[in-house]
Amino acid sequence: MTTTPAQPAPADAARPRVVIGVDLPEELCARIEQAEPRVEVVRDHELYRPRRFPADWDGDPAHQRTEEQQRRFEEMVDSADVLFSLPDVDPSQFARTASANPRLRWVMTMAAGGGSQLRAAGLAPEQLERIAVTTSAGTHGGPLAEFALLGVLAGAKTLPRLLDQQRDHDWSPRWEMRQLDTMRVLVVGLGGIGKACAALFHAVGATVLGTTRSGAPVEGVDELVPIEDLASAAADVDAIVVTLPGTDATVGLVGQEVLGAVRPGTILVNVGRGTVVDEPALLDALETGRIGFAALDVVSREPLTADSPLWDHPNVLISPHTAALDRREEERIVAQFIENLRHFLDGEELANRVDTVEFY
Repeated sequence: MTTTPAQPAPADAARPRVVIGVDLPEELCARIEQAEPRVEVVRDHELYRPRRFPADWDGDPAHQRTEEQQRRFEEMVDSADVLFSLPDVDPSQFARTASANPRLRWVMTMAAGGGSQLRAAGLAPEQLERIAVTTSAGTHGGPLAEFALLGVLAGAKTLPRLLDQQRDHDWSPRWEMRQLDTMRVLVVGLGGIGKACAALFHAVGATVLGTTRSGAPVEGVDELVPIEDLASAAADVDAIVVTLPGTDATVGLVGQEVLGAVRPGTILVNVGRGTVVDEPALLDALETGRIGFAALDVVSREPLTADSPLWDHPNVLISPHTAALDRREEERIVAQFIENLRHFLDGEELANRVDTVEFY
């Protein structure tokens, strides 16, 4: 295996140094190298936390570097002009290298919602001005849209009742199930994930509504809803799919006002951030039947605490934030990084740049 030595670059280095901050497979490191010869791609696979599964950017939390390995790792990331991932996906490591490395100009996060990682790093205004941070928004849309479809189908086809009756060997009289082509589905958030959800639900015949700030048309969305009208729109749909990131503006957005307005039996799916849904309000809506079924890939506090009522609620499906995991994620993120790297080298605007006011 050929790797670029992890040594600090001299101040007059001819090529910008792209440092890989996590355990990206070597063939993908080489792909970046081959796609963009104008940069030096620096990695040392001995220094990363080992992966436990594909796209395991955090790596094994039980892995500990020796003091010498940690020193070498920090020297490597502190030599970067560009970082592929926060080092160890750790905001504190990002903050450390932002202070130690005045050359750093751009960091790509592995998360679609990388703004929360940037906020957690607590960078100084000068650092926020100097270092562009971009996210992998758009690379997770397909898998999350499929989970959203699963969640809506599970509610529409009364999956909990089917499982209960199968367990009890109960062949009951027949009952009617909802059909997707008669349903109205509200997608809350029309970023990369929301657009993928809208396209999939439109393709299976649902009428798709989507919240918007700009009012710009979105393919697959039949009705645009100003975000200020979320509660009134929620009162006239069969399912709500939440795709929003976690920001100050979205915390608890789907709360008592929205969940109190919905029709009995409304289905709720969350593939955005757990903080967007007010969980006490959701539990109340589940108990009263306003929410007939909820599929949650995210919760407000992760891991979900052992005593959470969500675990045992008969009309809740819990996924441990795993719906986006797909072995092709690494390839999609690298392809996106290569495209943005060309923008960076050519002095063009970077895609998916985090807003340092709203951290979104």
